[in-house]
Amino acid sequence: MKSTARCSRQPPAAPLIAMLWLSACATGGSDTIAPCPPIVEYSSVDMKRAADEVGALPESAIIIQMLADYAVLYNQMRACR
Repeated sequence: MKSTARCSRQPPAAPLIAMLWLSACATGGSDTIAPCPPIVEYSSVDMKRAADEVGALPESAIIIQMLADYAVLYNQMRACR
């Protein structure tokens, strides 16, 4: 005689609960676009001072690479507008 004890049990609820929790988090569409961050405008005096300060740094200074990366991000933000 076959045992039917396994067939009469309820399926585990954990996967269903997990699916409901995950789907509940998705309240907005995936097509939403984040707003562009604000762009800080610098005066020509500030730009000249910054150029002079960077020019005084040794070529091996890491801040020069960081500023180059910042320039790329800054241009991307301008394109976002």
